[in-house]
Amino acid sequence: MINSLEFTTRIKKVMDFHDLTASLFADKIGVQRSSISHILSGRNKPSLDFVLKITSEFNDVDIHWLLNGIGSFPKKNEIENRTATPTLFTDKLNNGKRIQRIVVFYSDGTFEEYQK
Repeated sequence: MINSLEFTTRIKKVMDFHDLTASLFADKIGVQRSSISHILSGRNKPSLDFVLKITSEFNDVDIHWLLNGIGSFPKKNEIENRTATPTLFTDKLNNGKRIQRIVVFYSDGTFEEYQK
């Protein structure tokens, strides 16, 4: 059985990690804002559908951690993926454009060039 207080604490941790308000979190996982409010206040318990929406939208949330606190958040492989590839090169920018090259100029006149 899920401990509702601990579950809501873990949801808040996910929201804080992703810098989301309750409203934005609800929009992101595709539930009504009142659903989040009721779960965070302890009025309602989360449904399986609710839990699956969180783990589907946020790849760094492990279902075992979310439900029982077993494991870690964020998932270790998600942390490794984030540090292995800078998001600057992998995220799509406006109009589908992608960064191909970055040049950093230093005050001593030297520079470094980074290419995809």
